[in-house]
Amino acid sequence: MSVIQQERVAGRSTRPATPPLTKRRRRLGDNLLAYVFLAAALVCFGLFSWYPMVKGVVLSFQKDYLVTDPEWVGLDNYRTVLADPLFLTAWWNTLKFTGLALVFGYAVPFGIAVLLNELRHFKGYFRLVVYLPVMLPPIVTVLLWQYFYDPGAGLFNTVLSGLHLPTSAWTQDADTAMLSLVLVSTWSNLGGATIIYLAGLQGIPGELYEAAELDGANIWQRLRHVTLPQMRFLLLVMLLLQVIATMQVFIEPFQLTGTTTPSTITVMILVYRYAFAVNNDFGLAAAMSVQLFIVLGAFSAIYLRLTRDRNA
Repeated sequence: MSVIQQERVAGRSTRPATPPLTKRRRRLGDNLLAYVFLAAALVCFGLFSWYPMVKGVVLSFQKDYLVTDPEWVGLDNYRTVLADPLFLTAWWNTLKFTGLALVFGYAVPFGIAVLLNELRHFKGYFRLVVYLPVMLPPIVTVLLWQYFYDPGAGLFNTVLSGLHLPTSAWTQDADTAMLSLVLVSTWSNLGGATIIYLAGLQGIPGELYEAAELDGANIWQRLRHVTLPQMRFLLLVMLLLQVIATMQVFIEPFQLTGTTTPSTITVMILVYRYAFAVNNDFGLAAAMSVQLFIVLGAFSAIYLRLTRDRNA
């Protein structure tokens, strides 16, 4: 080793070590901007998400008519909600809507995504057409379908009359009202789910399809043995999100059938009735909302546990 190198080593070894506190301060200064953004996000999340949730749980144990001071009543709100004749009806209608929405709103977008993924021409045009309903505000979509369903001069009955087929009351008929709501919800949310599925399909390596074709697999066999296994995780996540979203359906029954039609009263419609239409008691509405939260939370926990064990 040369003399210069020895001097450098000696100088480096005699240089005082940086105190740990100074290192922490330097690291904190480097990440200060990140901490500021993180703190802002946490404040917004706590203020607009966690605080309303905690406030809703507390409110469920109170009588609150807004014009008077809240009165603590314990579990009375829950007893009143459970004794309501519409309680079981609302839950049954909600589960019925969710089941029908899974048949149409879960399977149909996936099928359309598979078709779009197989197209060779006009891909952008068809994607725009499929996604276009998502760009409309929900209330505009519902009003548009309200015109379609109009039993007098509505589009659907006009077409049926022109074809000399029997017309229908659609949303006014107890037999077709729920299915009519599901069609509206499916059409308005079709584009978002389709684009998500399409993104997942395009992430599948093309070599897998080429190998399957070399083995003589037809389109259905490729779908079963390549597409579905590769899309398994995304399909499971979308199923959970679909159930959570459809269990909270409100706009469609509120605008198309109102809050008094027994065949389409859902849990959220019952919450609205408690808070604004009938009881004007926000405590009852909060108690019903907490029950929905518990059901969805329990379902999500069980679903995630089952899917995790299956994927392990």
